[in-house]
Amino acid sequence: MDKRVLIADDEKNMRWVLGQALQAEGYEVVEASDGKEALSAIAEQTPDIMVLDHKMPAPDGMEVLRRIRAKGQTFPIIMLTAHGNVQTAVEAMKAGASEYLTKPFDLDELKLSIEKALKITELAAEVSRLREELDRDYDVEGIVAQDPTMLAVLETVRKVAPTGATTIIYGESGTGKELVARALHQLSLRAAKPFISVSAGALPETLLESELFGYEKGAFTGAVTAKPGRFEMANGGTIFLDEIGDVTPGVQVKLLRVLQERTFERLGGTRSIEVDVRVVAATNQDLQQLIADGTFREDLFYRLNVVPVTLPPLRKRRSDIPLLVAHFLEKFKAGDKAITPEAMQLLAEYQWPGNIRELENTIERIAILSHGDAIGVEDLPAEVRVGVRTADMGARCFVLPESGVDLEEVELDLVKQALDRAGGVAPKAAKLLGLTTKTLEARMQKYGL
Repeated sequence: MDKRVLIADDEKNMRWVLGQALQAEGYEVVEASDGKEALSAIAEQTPDIMVLDHKMPAPDGMEVLRRIRAKGQTFPIIMLTAHGNVQTAVEAMKAGASEYLTKPFDLDELKLSIEKALKITELAAEVSRLREELDRDYDVEGIVAQDPTMLAVLETVRKVAPTGATTIIYGESGTGKELVARALHQLSLRAAKPFISVSAGALPETLLESELFGYEKGAFTGAVTAKPGRFEMANGGTIFLDEIGDVTPGVQVKLLRVLQERTFERLGGTRSIEVDVRVVAATNQDLQQLIADGTFREDLFYRLNVVPVTLPPLRKRRSDIPLLVAHFLEKFKAGDKAITPEAMQLLAEYQWPGNIRELENTIERIAILSHGDAIGVEDLPAEVRVGVRTADMGARCFVLPESGVDLEEVELDLVKQALDRAGGVAPKAAKLLGLTTKTLEARMQKYGL
């Protein structure tokens, strides 16, 4: 659709010249010969942009500008002023003009000004839309839950978020720890500042140290320039340290200092850097057991464990599964598909060892591959169909359906699931499956993974 430009100028020839030039560029042009006509045209249909002459019959351009902004209308306005009238130009910008041009001006200059103003407006609208999405996704109220245990967790989050207290989130992999961390940030006084996420377990010690604290030029081979770390990037906001239990003792010492003194040095540096950062950590491990094993510092634990938040695994909040299924179907553009009671029962009974992340991946796969208006048992992954039951103590039993099952399909799904949970690391995936790494690699080769 063509952008609508309102040209308000009392000079007929000027309106004609500008109108011809802008129509040639594909704009829809509306003309007004004085301030009254301009305000009437805006009342009938708001333009995308306005070219407004300063000197016009009452009300003049400046008064028109003020009335438009007083009504809360935000479309860009380019003010045309007499040559050299700097005071008028400054006054126009203060009153809400997007830009001003002094007469005489070049038509190409006006075209560029219009293009720039419209682009800025589009970008502002996009930023506003993204902020609304972030508020919806990361506000606690946006987290899908009706289970009493999860609702109690969310109530704690609401109370803790405004305080700025250091928080640690406990929970199995895939339970939504980062989503809760973002909610803590979005509901805090730091919401307008950065939220920086770091997966501590995914990086070796030297790389993690440089990522967290940055480095100076020449600190190591390849450090050709200085680089700020994640703590500097998060200054004024929140830093989320995922998998905190995997952090090595050397980095633990530096983290303890940041929490105690709010200062650190870059790698290879001597200057102390002060930061104001809220720390939210997360782990799927028992930190007190790690302390007993001598791999995690007790003093760091108490610094992090100011407010502990424990997320229940999905198998402990089964009443949320239908809500989450509907949420993910909507997310993956399949909200119009119904689910048969039999299929929903299997989804609700499955143990979901990968928790919400596994459920989300499963629903995405179903949304892509299922045919027809309804999702049935035949559309579910093999491991869900055969009813893999994982008891709390870790025992497994497999319920074979009357129709039988494709064993290779089940094996392939389980191998993929283990690799996904292990982040693609074969030894970890092999451990989850109770296999040797060599045996798993043979299965991977068999299935072309």
